Amino acid sequence: MAVPSVSAEPPAADASPVTVLAQSRRSPDVRARVTELRLSAFAGHRRAGFPLGSVTLFAGPSGAGKTTALAAFEALARLGGGAPLGEAFPDPVACVPARARPDAEGRRGFRIGCTADGAEGPVRLDVAVQAEPVLRVVGERLTAGGVVLLETALRDPGRRTVQAAWHTAGSAPVTRAPLPDDRLGTALLPLRVAGKTDGQRQVLAAAEQMVVALRSVFACDPRPDRMRAPVPTGSGRLLPGCDNLADVLWRTRAECARRHGRLVEALRAGCAGPVADLVAEPLSDGTVRALLDRGEGWCTELARLGDGELRYLALTLVLLTGPGVLDVDAPGEVPDALRSLTVLADGFDRALDPVQRRELLQTAARMGERGHIRCVAAVSDASWAAGAEGVTVVHLKP
Repeated sequence: MAVPSVSAEPPAADASPVTVLAQSRRSPDVRARVTELRLSAFAGHRRAGFPLGSVTLFAGPSGAGKTTALAAFEALARLGGGAPLGEAFPDPVACVPARARPDAEGRRGFRIGCTADGAEGPVRLDVAVQAEPVLRVVGERLTAGGVVLLETALRDPGRRTVQAAWHTAGSAPVTRAPLPDDRLGTALLPLRVAGKTDGQRQVLAAAEQMVVALRSVFACDPRPDRMRAPVPTGSGRLLPGCDNLADVLWRTRAECARRHGRLVEALRAGCAGPVADLVAEPLSDGTVRALLDRGEGWCTELARLGDGELRYLALTLVLLTGPGVLDVDAPGEVPDALRSLTVLADGFDRALDPVQRRELLQTAARMGERGHIRCVAAVSDASWAAGAEGVTVVHLKP
């Protein structure tokens, strides 16, 4: 079969097409967070391992694989949240390496993985997916401390299950049971493992750390064309395209004056003209619009702002808020002290001028230093970020 077996071995040191220029120091806290993305065989990436710091910029020309890397991270996040494979990979054939040849039965696939750090130390997840002729998981491995905690394999292609074995360390060394082949087994373990032995508790702790790290991901791509018009009042949770920015501002301005004040300070640096405040105004038709208060009774509607100003505003708001405001399915049973929200931003510097992108990067670095917000973004050129403290720059080559 053209889908290689899952391997917990690290990629070859000379095989990754990346050069790391600067890397933030390892955080000593215990918040669950993804610290490495592995694309062993995924689209244009082969045997690639990408270190992820508190702020990570993927840089490179068009076609280098920046968007692909972020899409892979988002797909893992969806799987960690319990989504089926078809939702995580809507076009799975595009994920198969271009030169991957099908086996005698026409099967091709890809391999993907990550490492999540936290209270349990580094926990590795590696997944092999068959994309053709049927989308399914054909192998998965969860390891921590040199111990294989979960391993699955496709034993009978005629059944929509994989055979799973997880660490028990009781009267029997492992427990075996079938799991569905369209879900991430790691995300299902908390529902299947009893936690009666030390081994089972180790499995649960590692799986929960991985799931918490993956579920705490918010993929964001602000769309200025959708941010200018008034919007209906709703949940006050920011959508990935930031379409409902005005509704969110209506909520956050009242709930957290300190963060709102920081947002206004950032807007003074990144928006043309004076900025006294950022306000949300309810309209008679039940919608709400956002305005920049210029002072002395003069306001500017967001509709009049340029694309760069709107993207700068939206991304700054994302970095200054948290999972309670962003539309992310964060694990509510886990306290904030044990999780760190990761923001994925493709085209991080799109439409921004040099001042805006510098201010935005500084905001990301400050929030990353506190540990609650991490940022993984893609830019075409990261020369302007060289030497920035707390920033990891990963250069990709076509």
